[in-house]
Amino acid sequence: MDAFALITITILAVFLGFEVVSKVSSTLHTPLMSEANAIHGIILLGAIMVAGQAEDPLALALSILAVLLATINVVGGFVVTDRMLLMFSAKPRRTEVGS
Repeated sequence: MDAFALITITILAVFLGFEVVSKVSSTLHTPLMSEANAIHGIILLGAIMVAGQAEDPLALALSILAVLLATINVVGGFVVTDRMLLMFSAKPRRTEVGS
């Protein structure tokens, strides 16, 4: 595939992703984010595989950068998901004093 086809597919995927995510109700955003984090974990594995097979110093540097960015994305996504789930958890009841 040539570069023009890859750029076209990327732009169409961005628009499709924006339209799909904008139609999702707010109650489903947390499970959707968790699924996206799992997909980014696959991207992280791919970046590690590319880094392991890189022979060119530029390819190695770019793959290490991809591993770093994918790791930040996965960890940050799960931290945000955890914080969002804490917002929906039940708060402990207060015990009344003197009763």
